[in-house]
Amino acid sequence: MIKYLLVFVAIIGVAVMFYPLVEDFGRSTELHPLAQDYVSGSVTDLNMPNSVTAVVVTYRGLDTLGEVTVLFLATAGVGFLLSRKNRIVAVKRHGSEFLKTGASFLSPLIIIFGVYIFTHGHLSPGGGFQGGVVVASAILLMVLADLSFTFSHGLLHFSESLSGAVYVLLGLLGVILIGADSFLDPRYLPMGVYLSLFSSGAVPLIYSFIGIKVGAELSSIIDSLHEEGGD
Repeated sequence: MIKYLLVFVAIIGVAVMFYPLVEDFGRSTELHPLAQDYVSGSVTDLNMPNSVTAVVVTYRGLDTLGEVTVLFLATAGVGFLLSRKNRIVAVKRHGSEFLKTGASFLSPLIIIFGVYIFTHGHLSPGGGFQGGVVVASAILLMVLADLSFTFSHGLLHFSESLSGAVYVLLGLLGVILIGADSFLDPRYLPMGVYLSLFSSGAVPLIYSFIGIKVGAELSSIIDSLHEEGGD
């Protein structure tokens, strides 16, 4: 009885906290001045049709750097927790021929699609994080289809380290070539033709290395889990 009473009180408390937000809710007829600056600046300053990418990569680039760092720490934590010596040996299973054939056909297409997403993040919805997740999903599909599937740990770690270092270097080039307050400012490269692939300065390069880093880190987590249980 006490448990249900506490749940009821908690629900009432949450309702009281959110009621002022609901009561004062109104549909905006125009953008906030800061949002308007972001939207107009993405086109006039960065030559970029995707305003979300302009915010994520440039205007709030330090936040993106923090997110990449958090993902790296999560990957390192998973690897540390699964690195114990006494591992549980799981029962091995073998993927069906149907699953193996489907994975061998779909995985390359999924990887190509992931690469497309993070190389075109400045032109269309998507970007480095989304593309990296799609690439990692192809790795997961291959692991599920064939538990004997393995890939190079050295290649994963090299890709992750190199892409992270280049990402930070691309950000520092903005500081070196433009000014002290221009970290991850992509305008040190030619802005190109609007709506073309090679446009928006260094943004395609930045997002590409973010995609490689995210894909490598998530693939490393998949590999750690695969080696731990084998199933």
